[in-house]
Amino acid sequence: MRRRTLPAATALAVLFSSVALVATGAGSAAADSSTSLPLKSTGDMVVDGVHQRVFISDPTAGQVVVTDYAGTVVGTVGSLPGVLGLELSPDSGTVYAAVGDADAIVAIDTATATEAHRYSTGTADPQYLAETGGKLWFGYGGAAQGNIGSLDLTGTDPVVALGQAPTNAWYSAPMLDASAGAPGTLVAGAPGQSPVVLAVYDVSSGTPSQTAYAFDPGSTGGGNLMDLAVTPDGKDVVTASGAPYYQAVYKLTDLSKDGKYVTNPYPNAVDIAPNGDVAAGTSSTDEPDVHLFKPGTSIPLKDFTFGSDELTARGLAWAPDSSKLFAVSRGGSDAYALHVYDDPTKVATTLTVDAPATAPRAKALTLTGKLASSTAFAPGTEVSVTRTDDESPAGKALGTATVAADGSYTFTDTPPAGGKVTYTAAYAGDADHAGATAADSVTVAKSASTVTLNNNLKVYGYNSAVTFTAHLGTTYKNRTVEIWADPYGSDKPNALVKKGTVDSAGNLTATLRLTRDTKVSAKFTGDTRYAAKTTTNTVYTKVAVSTSLSGAYKTATAWNQKYYYFRQSKDPVHNTTMTMYRGRKYQLQVQRFSDGAWHTTHTEYFALDTYGKDSVVLDGTPPVGPRFRIRSSYIDTTSGDNVNATTYGAWKYFVFTR
Repeated sequence: MRRRTLPAATALAVLFSSVALVATGAGSAAADSSTSLPLKSTGDMVVDGVHQRVFISDPTAGQVVVTDYAGTVVGTVGSLPGVLGLELSPDSGTVYAAVGDADAIVAIDTATATEAHRYSTGTADPQYLAETGGKLWFGYGGAAQGNIGSLDLTGTDPVVALGQAPTNAWYSAPMLDASAGAPGTLVAGAPGQSPVVLAVYDVSSGTPSQTAYAFDPGSTGGGNLMDLAVTPDGKDVVTASGAPYYQAVYKLTDLSKDGKYVTNPYPNAVDIAPNGDVAAGTSSTDEPDVHLFKPGTSIPLKDFTFGSDELTARGLAWAPDSSKLFAVSRGGSDAYALHVYDDPTKVATTLTVDAPATAPRAKALTLTGKLASSTAFAPGTEVSVTRTDDESPAGKALGTATVAADGSYTFTDTPPAGGKVTYTAAYAGDADHAGATAADSVTVAKSASTVTLNNNLKVYGYNSAVTFTAHLGTTYKNRTVEIWADPYGSDKPNALVKKGTVDSAGNLTATLRLTRDTKVSAKFTGDTRYAAKTTTNTVYTKVAVSTSLSGAYKTATAWNQKYYYFRQSKDPVHNTTMTMYRGRKYQLQVQRFSDGAWHTTHTEYFALDTYGKDSVVLDGTPPVGPRFRIRSSYIDTTSGDNVNATTYGAWKYFVFTR
């Protein structure tokens, strides 16, 4: 405890002047997406719609590369030397690969993209595959050894049969295709041969029986057959050969001409979607590479180009649901890429939706928008509307709006939740129009919530246990309130006192022991319909202060107070103990009674030590007879801080005698 010296003659004088006191101590027309492929060559491509995977054979590298619908490689099946033709099983569970250099047909599990089985074909050198009539047919053989074989997997053991075509029918392995629209019918063509040679077989009996044959079908003089595809209805076969410069169409019944799809030099690919849309490819530089047709039309609906890159032979494949077209291109340094087109034959569609910037909760608002395309929409066309908000984060279908003749539409909704509300309009598309979506957001004002808290601006004694009651008004689902206490002073952070569900009356109580002025807050974080609310009150807390006088020779009650009696020759010592805070000072005040009233003779601030203690000695020669009193007080802010409420200590009364 520090001890300071205060001259009595100064401190006890009736008239105090500015005398210094002494103290001791311290104080579109482009691909929707394009992805590079790890290929050295391409042979064939099939699309598995069940697992949404694309299988591409690479004869040079002896592998089948598997991608997802975005073109990302998800697997590679190796050890397939010279793999060329691919065929997807009707159940989409298996991709069969003709592996010529291994004289085998390999079954690839579509789910795992791994080899499941390997079926030997002896020395047949299989090249091309097609499934129909309950068997897997394959064109096989090298120069002057071409023929057709079959793999029957319906029995307990696989059965391979060779030499199924008439003798000397094919110079080399024929290209094959079939369609579910013509069950038991197999179409074959001589790859790379000029002129083109085609044949049709009835394989429903298990043994091919030739039903049609054509040498230079249509008498076009064309040759170098690169690809062929049977139409989904089983009526025609479409061919892609280096010449003529169109994809020719022939009837399966007699291989007579049945139309053409006009492209440009040099046709090298064709594939037909289940809905009949035709994708015709050409090996062209700086000209369109992919040409899309509606069935039976000779003029392309759309063209796509790869720039200086070229479409690879047999490099087109439709998704089984006709929604996507996949194309493989080859560029400089043999760089391969997979191009993915979404709804490629459909006309582009644009859709807008406009919502007001702000809106009140539980009040009707109107959305407006427009559906537009280069071709007209059918009467009664609709767009669907979905609302996404805090109550329906996954989205809630609201219904549909009918599009007017000019493409405009309106939709009315009453949002139940506040906050950010997003409305999404969607047009599903039709046979001619691509689908489209649009979204817009509105800030919906939440209903105001009420939170009250008691005891605001009250003053409490040091270390008082005070109960605070927070009251929460009407809300939707959240009935949780938090009570926080933030004592004055940077050394004590804001802290959670209690968090809980209010009772049936809407109340939550917490008891807090106060040692400083404190901001007490009741917080409601809000819910989907009512806004967050925080109510902050301030309560004030006095310091704990105690004082004593030492050196008196007696005490006695006089003038209704306890008085300390000091000899004039004895210096009184006034001791102070007060709640400590860094840098805190206390106010020492001395008063003298005269003319019927107390008059302040001295006021001064003294720093407390680290224990909150200090002593002041009144030395010198004081007057004998007059009454005096002295006290120590904490004065908010003036005492060096503002963490407590002003607190006046008790007066100590004293008199000097001889």
